[in-house]
Amino acid sequence: MSIDIISNYKEESESWIVELSGELDVSCADKLKSLVNDNIEEKFSNIVLDMKDLSYIDSTGIGIIVGIMKRLREDGKDISLLNTKDNVKKIFKITGLDQIINMEG
Repeated sequence: MSIDIISNYKEESESWIVELSGELDVSCADKLKSLVNDNIEEKFSNIVLDMKDLSYIDSTGIGIIVGIMKRLREDGKDISLLNTKDNVKKIFKITGLDQIINMEG
């Protein structure tokens, strides 16, 4: 299982746009965590995870996203999820995280 990650900073929205494709699970979750932490160190800003090509997420992936959310919110920034597929969105709904993490599309 693997994940591909593309990250770009968008000046107009003052956000990191992080595109995920593949599967976010225990075998590759640290890759996302490391990349996002590097982004935050470079320019502390909101994070938008575009999940249009993410086919699967496990509890480790969810934990990484929650950790990122907590870090950002401590300093007034936030994370949002964009284009989440139904099977991935279902996990966020089951855990109740859809109530505390902004999900669009």
